[in-house]
Amino acid sequence: MDAALLIDFGSTYTKLTAVDLENEEILATAKDLTTVQTDIMIGFNNAFEKLKEKIDLSQVNFVEKLACSSAAGGLKMIAIGLVPELTAEAAKRAALGAGARILGVYSYELTKHEMEEIVKKKPDIILLAGGTDGGNKDCILHNAKLIAQYIKDVPIVVAGNKNAQDEIDDILNDAHVYHKITENVMPRLNQINVEPAREVIREIFMEKIVEAKGMKRAEEFISGILMPTPAAVLKAARILADGTDKEEGIGELIIVDIGGATTDVHSISSGEPSKAGVTLRGLQEPYAKRTVEGDLGMRVSAVSLWEAAGTRRIKKFVPNTKYDVEERCKFLQANVNFIPKEEEDIEFDEALGMVATEMATERHVGLIESVYTPMGIIYSQVGKDLLNVRYLIGTGGVIVHSRNPKKILSAGKFNPDTPNYLKPMNPEILVDKEYILSAMGLLAEKYPDKAIRIMKKYIVKA
Repeated sequence: MDAALLIDFGSTYTKLTAVDLENEEILATAKDLTTVQTDIMIGFNNAFEKLKEKIDLSQVNFVEKLACSSAAGGLKMIAIGLVPELTAEAAKRAALGAGARILGVYSYELTKHEMEEIVKKKPDIILLAGGTDGGNKDCILHNAKLIAQYIKDVPIVVAGNKNAQDEIDDILNDAHVYHKITENVMPRLNQINVEPAREVIREIFMEKIVEAKGMKRAEEFISGILMPTPAAVLKAARILADGTDKEEGIGELIIVDIGGATTDVHSISSGEPSKAGVTLRGLQEPYAKRTVEGDLGMRVSAVSLWEAAGTRRIKKFVPNTKYDVEERCKFLQANVNFIPKEEEDIEFDEALGMVATEMATERHVGLIESVYTPMGIIYSQVGKDLLNVRYLIGTGGVIVHSRNPKKILSAGKFNPDTPNYLKPMNPEILVDKEYILSAMGLLAEKYPDKAIRIMKKYIVKA
């Protein structure tokens, strides 16, 4: 049979998914520890051996071998703009949508001290934005000159004021700095345009970053590492929500992906106000939005999760635990491969999962703010209104392996105690039980109709 082998070189595990393309079925999945420090193919081969135990490879012809990766720290980026809440924020959103981990966001004219800081952070790509088209170009030109002076081996994506692009091109060419120029991430005030920058970031990821992360050998075996893993999940989310020419989508959705180090939230929704009389304020939101919370993780970031949430918030979900919350989080961070087996360990893990879900969705969704004026109270919305989103989908280890995924994900629903967070009121809760979202994002690159039909089949009610 013709099949696709879909590979996710994750930060911890390399995950393989074999798909029967004709019958649109998952043949098998397997995983093993990622071995990026030695040779990434060792972990892959270990996982492949496990896959061979589950399926008869003599009956399978892998016509596609596609991969995504978040190994070796994933795609690490710096975003630079003019004003923190405008072009700098637009640049940050473009980078997040491309599947990056943001090491820092800088605004206004950079200082030499800030440039030294950027060099020390060792980003994979720098996104240089600033100014609306026809607007201020002094700032972005100043920053381009400093980049030319300090940066030698980091690709630059230029996505700022189009009237400055020719001069920036000359500045970076003269300094022999590798760069690509694309459309402005904020061509007009409060209007964002992130897709062109996302696409260029992905091109550079394929051209440059894969090689830099020591994954060239993997590229020899597969058809190419197409994108960072979070970008694959966002692609799958969009296909599932919107559908294709031949297949109907399921409608607006949120995906909560709880990992050991971060909790990612993806939403596919316009996010327009659902209540009459509410005005939108601030920067336009992307239809396909991703946020990543680096302080909300189940293992690597367990202590920072405790610091962000506090003991009382965690104990709200596990009131009778025998553990000291701080000490338990320190233990989990020190033992990243710990798998809970005892009932009280499972309950504590689920409580952390609920806190991560609750806080990450609060940070992702929009807020309603009330302003008192002589004319009475005016309500304004900052961010996306996700009150009427139809589906809340969970993925990540704690959800996939949980007996209570619905309980964990319910923490992402609207809470009457904090009504200004525009979280979904009555979503249907689904679970990515087979861990296929990133794989389906890869498959959707060539077989979008098959990818959505497989997702409809395997992403199930909690």
